Amino acid sequence: MTESRYRGRFAPSPTGPLHFGSLVTAVASFLEARSRGGTWLVRIEDLDPLRESPEATQQILASLEAHGLHSNEPVRFQSERHPHYQKLVDQLLAQRLAYRCACSRKQLREHGGRHPERCREGHADPGERPFAVRFALHDEHSEWHDQLLGPQTQQVQAELDDPVILRKEGFYAYQLAVVADDIDQGITHVVRGSDLLEMTAQQQQIYHALGARPPHWMHIPVILNAEGQKLSKQNHAPALNDRIAKQNLEQALAALGQDLSSLSGAADIDTLLDRAAANWAPERIHLTVR
Repeated sequence: MTESRYRGRFAPSPTGPLHFGSLVTAVASFLEARSRGGTWLVRIEDLDPLRESPEATQQILASLEAHGLHSNEPVRFQSERHPHYQKLVDQLLAQRLAYRCACSRKQLREHGGRHPERCREGHADPGERPFAVRFALHDEHSEWHDQLLGPQTQQVQAELDDPVILRKEGFYAYQLAVVADDIDQGITHVVRGSDLLEMTAQQQQIYHALGARPPHWMHIPVILNAEGQKLSKQNHAPALNDRIAKQNLEQALAALGQDLSSLSGAADIDTLLDRAAANWAPERIHLTVR
């Protein structure tokens, strides 16, 4: 794979405005793509209308614009992709790589993660009950190389780890949509938070089931708050102040362990990002971010 074919992306969920932890991930993915002469895309993962709002989407896009993080192609909205996701769900069901499941969380918990109605075997008839669709994983000792963390291994257990790809409420799930759009957009490299690391082996099986090669992975450590929790909207992380975008970017680069000396005298955001990309050193990330 040549450097010129590098295609990366940043894909936030619009459950609130952009916060500092999200900015750090956006900056890392942007600079990794820019430093390789690649393409960087923005995708809005608006899959859950019960938790998301149009206001949050516009706030996120405005913050990215204010910080000079411009998508090289039109922004994609997953809410506009439902027909494609349904086509893939139908395809996986037809290939017996997915199955309908009406089991409740309580039932699964009481049976140690096993499906009391033998859903995977196709014996359960949901009838009028709400049902989810789950991807049927196979047992696997998965191994891959993370571009920051090095060699990785995960054990995947069929049935116990089977992820939902279509929720009972009728919403398409992250595990399917993220893979579907990465494939469709030709994403070759993914830079994301290490809180998503544990999903990687499952997602790689979905890539293969859809006839695609998984991207290269780089999982960066997440930013923590004063209580040691991941900085997130759920933990009430404050929204970015777009009026001090240059300062925010400098703080993000410091959190990523980058050498800030080259940024001295940068008159504007574009110059700052150009210099940061020219001196981008991902191997420094682990020195300061845990």
